[in-house]
Amino acid sequence: MRHGETLWNREGRLLGWTDLPLTPEGEAQARALKGLLPPLPAFSSDLLRARRTAELAGFRPEATWALREIHFGALEGALWEALEPAYKEALLRFQGFHPPGGERLEDFQERVFRFLEGLKAPALLFTHGGVVRAALRALGEDGLVPPGSVLVVDWPRRVLDRLLPQG
Repeated sequence: MRHGETLWNREGRLLGWTDLPLTPEGEAQARALKGLLPPLPAFSSDLLRARRTAELAGFRPEATWALREIHFGALEGALWEALEPAYKEALLRFQGFHPPGGERLEDFQERVFRFLEGLKAPALLFTHGGVVRAALRALGEDGLVPPGSVLVVDWPRRVLDRLLPQG
């Protein structure tokens, strides 16, 4: 599950480790999940927007740094339209991205995959767009998922379903 909407998501800003709350729309997206998800163990990023999404969906997640978004460093909060073309291209390709003062994409992926590979049973993960995209790419798919999206994944085999928010 990608966390619900934040103000920076709405504005088209890069949002990594800045700990922003959900907007009212983001809270509504999370509440809409209550009662729809199976009663599985839940994990979330340690950032507020992911933890709050899990709580509003009716879960008490175990928070972990491993599910955090990539650290955008000096690019944190930058508008997508204002990014240098080389950064845009690396993000769109989802390879070779290393923001100044931030986390190398390869290190981010290693952190996420190590966590996923350590799961011993089905679980719910409340996380971020970059984490979801890394998992999709590893499964041979691509695409951005809007805030409030749910993916059903048989890790490490394939994506079974994509449930996108209404509206």
